[in-house]
Amino acid sequence: MNKKIPMRSCVITKEKFPKKELIRVVKTKEGNVEIDLTGKMNGHGAYLKKDKDVILKAKQSKALDHYLETTINDEIYDKLINIIEGE
Repeated sequence: MNKKIPMRSCVITKEKFPKKELIRVVKTKEGNVEIDLTGKMNGHGAYLKKDKDVILKAKQSKALDHYLETTINDEIYDKLINIIEGE
């Protein structure tokens, strides 16, 4: 039996991808925003395609702020870009 691959949608492009091809950004119960590289952190998550243009678009449009109902500082976006460029 084939194992089902979990699919998730990028909040910017609305495309569906296997979970491993996306980066998850989580707002914890304490209200902190963190990058979840394990995909297992507790909290409200939003997925982004691993693409610098998508990250920049998210930053510009403040879509993550809307999805996670909080203000996301530039440091998070900088970290996301560093993670993508480091792969």
